[in-house]
Order: sequence, then C-alpha cells, then structure tokens
Amino acid sequence: MESSLIDPDDLFRAVTKSGARALIIGRQALILLGAPVITGDFDFWLHRDDIAPFNAALEPLGYTANRSPEDARQWGRYKLEDGDQVDVLVARGVSTVDGVMVHFDDVWSRRQTLWSDTYVSVEAPSIVDLIATKRFAARPKDAEDIRYLTVLLSKQR
Repeated sequence: MESSLIDPDDLFRAVTKSGARALIIGRQALILLGAPVITGDFDFWLHRDDIAPFNAALEPLGYTANRSPEDARQWGRYKLEDGDQVDVLVARGVSTVDGVMVHFDDVWSRRQTLWSDTYVSVEAPSIVDLIATKRFAARPKDAEDIRYLTVLLSKQR
C-alpha cells in the first residue's frame, strides 16, 4: 500500500489533545517501534466512552465519522474518512483467533508512549498486548509482525 497523505504528527497531536483513551495499533505502531514495514493505514483502539472527543479532535483535519457514536458502539468499530481513512475499534474486548479475550481497559493500563521521529507522542499497547492485537485477525502480515515484535520483546528482557 502506498504511503498515506495523513501527516502522522498532526494526527498524533490531535489524538493526544483530545484527551481520549486511544491506542495506536496495527502497523503504524510497529513503524514507531522501528519495524521496517510500510503502511498508509492508521488504526486506533479507542475507549467506547471517548468517541465524541476523538472525532471532534480529528474534525479540523477534515475527518468525518462514517457512524454515529451509538452505532459505532453497537458495531464495535467505525471509520473516519477524508480520502484517507482512520480505522477505529471501540469494542470493550476482542477475541484473538485462538479464543483469548483481550480487554481494552487491561491493555490501556499497560500502555506505553511511543514517539515519532519529530518527538510527537502517541499511546500504544505494550509489546505483549500489541502481539495480542495482531492475533485478532491473524493474517499473513500479522504473523510477520508478530515475529518482529517477538524479537523486539526478547531484546528488552
């Protein structure tokens, strides 16, 4: 996938300013950890009570939600779009492909702060929890990402 038109720093600043409990997940989190991957996608896992401030913070960047907060809570996910797309997961918990339940509140309590190359911060799951999020879908690229994260984790110990 080609690089996104979204300026990551602008997006991360807006998310941080929103005060929303939001975690960057997916390959953008891996990029911030130094992984040699490319993606234009931005994926966040957001506390379901923080949809309105999150959306309001991204509105000045041109992003519009494709679902109301009530519908997003019912579906467990939604998108913010302006040509580019931000995928937002709002489920309280998600099961991995092997049936392990991963709960937002637990992941939030173990979060880490990651920094862009220009020193803009964003919250992310711990490496262990990021591995768990990669097991939500278990696509071939997720297996590659899990291998990278496992090596990174082993270097931290």
